[in-house]
Amino acid sequence: MSEILTIDWTNAKPRPRLPAAAGPGPGEAGPAREEETVLEIVIQGRGGQGAQTAGNLLAAAFFAEGRHVQSFASYGGARRGTPVSSYIRVDEKPVRVRCDIERADAILCFDSTLLEGRLLATAHPGTLIVVNSARGVDDYGRTHPGYRVIPVDAIAISRRAGLGRIVNSALLGALARAVGAPPLATLERTLAERSPKLTAGNLAACEEGYRTVDALLAEEAVA
Repeated sequence: MSEILTIDWTNAKPRPRLPAAAGPGPGEAGPAREEETVLEIVIQGRGGQGAQTAGNLLAAAFFAEGRHVQSFASYGGARRGTPVSSYIRVDEKPVRVRCDIERADAILCFDSTLLEGRLLATAHPGTLIVVNSARGVDDYGRTHPGYRVIPVDAIAISRRAGLGRIVNSALLGALARAVGAPPLATLERTLAERSPKLTAGNLAACEEGYRTVDALLAEEAVA
């Protein structure tokens, strides 16, 4: 059976960071390098699917937990259906990195047809990938060997919640359980505050997405 990895964001990969102080003078030793632990997440979908909205909601939930958050987006074009990416960095300390995410700790993919090429280039052996797909874990184990993929049928979940094809909440719940943060209660509170028109449906989809991944992880634990 394919392996599923849960990332505790507090144990995400350390990266060296130079303090913002001026550089050393002639003959002086440079400043000691400071270890920074940061969680880096890439969210990708197509225009109109809500990837940027999901990134904003996730960033707001982490911020509500007292974390320092950096969030930005990039667009493949102005047309509906073109790739849209949202990037999030989370840390206990201010995030001072100002560059694209090249090696993600977690990837949230709204469209399984995007799970290739450029998006996979940001993955490394420890990257956790949550993808909107009705396919099974073992199926992805065969087609994407070496990657840690958790498929979640977010469209089916969203339809049961009365949201149609709006999959943001279901996928955010799935990602939160897979990564281990933010807490479900915080994420649901953020959804209720920022999506007041469909609160009941969003909360139901978020919780089902969370429980779906919880069940997958439980199956892996006993396999």
